[in-house]
Amino acid sequence: MKTLVIGIGNSVLCDDGVGIRVAAEVANRISDPSITVEEACHGGLLLLEAFLGYDHVVLIDAIQTEGGTPGQVYELQPGQISSARHLSSPHQVDFATALDLGKALGLSMPSSIDIIAVEAEDVTSFRDRCTPEVERAIPVAAEMALRKCGRCNVIEGNTAQGTRDTLHGRKTASNGLFP
Repeated sequence: MKTLVIGIGNSVLCDDGVGIRVAAEVANRISDPSITVEEACHGGLLLLEAFLGYDHVVLIDAIQTEGGTPGQVYELQPGQISSARHLSSPHQVDFATALDLGKALGLSMPSSIDIIAVEAEDVTSFRDRCTPEVERAIPVAAEMALRKCGRCNVIEGNTAQGTRDTLHGRKTASNGLFP
């Protein structure tokens, strides 16, 4: 089974970059050739394109909910997302519509999509680190993502500190605009 782990966000907008940081942690801890780890800062149809050809997708992103506690980690399904910063855009269709369109067009869509969302405190300040509460949630969210991947060929002993060391060396997909 081909699995895509994709971290969504902008690494220079404080907690907005948590999805990218979690994906980097997962990449440091997994060595299964059937699992691809990517980063992106777009949603809608561009995100749909990234999903093509995968059987399973684990999407990781920041979320802000009413009354949420920064650093809280949620496991969600696509039907639970109504509106999101990266999963929709005024210039594109929203996440649910993009998924429906992919199915309607007969595209090779994943049979399962899991969403791991980390409650963010600050998604607007220019800062290359997350707030302390969100930073502490990175290993928790990475562990959830690894469980969703079935823990195939996990490399034990790597930590969130290692992900910060490699974060800016990883390729990031971008639409050229801040989300």
